[in-house]
Amino acid sequence: MFEMTLMPRFQETDALGHINNTVPAAWFEIGREPVFRFFTPDLDVHKWRLIVAGYQIQFKAELFYGKEVTIRTRISYIGNSSFRLLQQAYQDGQLCVEGETTMVHFDHKAKSSVPLPADIRQQLEKHL
Repeated sequence: MFEMTLMPRFQETDALGHINNTVPAAWFEIGREPVFRFFTPDLDVHKWRLIVAGYQIQFKAELFYGKEVTIRTRISYIGNSSFRLLQQAYQDGQLCVEGETTMVHFDHKAKSSVPLPADIRQQLEKHL
């Protein structure tokens, strides 16, 4: 599992006084960076080998400005050319948002999925 802590920015709040519901998706993308590095260690977008096939987010409780948020990321499934990430956002020890993202190992020139290499699969398996 990967874990990171962030401090919500004032601009991420909405008129109701909590963190806007569009923000956790961006936070989850930041939380996926360690996994991105398995595929592209230097994060060079010209060598990028992943696409997002889909994601869903469920809101469990409100998030607020002025209190740290912990993002936890783990691998929940590994297929032939794809894998899923389970991500959770906690504030004050409470699960506030949970999301799952399906990522596909992708050849951008051929415009098709490709099998996960054995060495990357092993790295992913360590975080199941």
